[in-house]
Amino acid sequence: MATVNMLFAGFGGQGILFAGKFLAYKGLIEGKQVSWLPSYGPEMRGGTANCSVILSDAPIGSPIVDKPDVLIAMNLPSLDKYENSVVPGGKIFVDSTLIGRKVERTDVEVFYIPASGLASEKNIKTLANMIITGKVIKEVSEIGSDNLEAALNKVISARHQDMLKYNLDALNIGAEL
Repeated sequence: MATVNMLFAGFGGQGILFAGKFLAYKGLIEGKQVSWLPSYGPEMRGGTANCSVILSDAPIGSPIVDKPDVLIAMNLPSLDKYENSVVPGGKIFVDSTLIGRKVERTDVEVFYIPASGLASEKNIKTLANMIITGKVIKEVSEIGSDNLEAALNKVISARHQDMLKYNLDALNIGAEL
């Protein structure tokens, strides 16, 4: 695996921190070195939110991801802010339902996923984050598709265990794109 540096970014309330925590727990379950660093504005829901996730086979020196290998942009301000920070050869995942413009760089691989539209269409409106995460899991081979349910069980609270199936469905929708 080596190391994968990921940055999830969007508005508060889009499940940015949840998606990052999910992948971090997946890494923990698989015995990886993991860092999960959330960041959000004071207004949280509706404000800006992002989280850095690092998965590695080696010890992680710093939790800061300033040059991500993988960027997940769930809104236009996030794409505008972080597009140029992705390493050449990196991957950018864009929620094309909410972001109308194309990525300007030509030295990265770009995936346009209509995550919010699909979530609304499939009546799982709060799970656009997991649809796009499903696509990330499919396209970033270092992550792998094992232990998805075990990781979800770690991040979904006991009170919301009824959401496990919907989260798995959302991951599958993304993986099938």
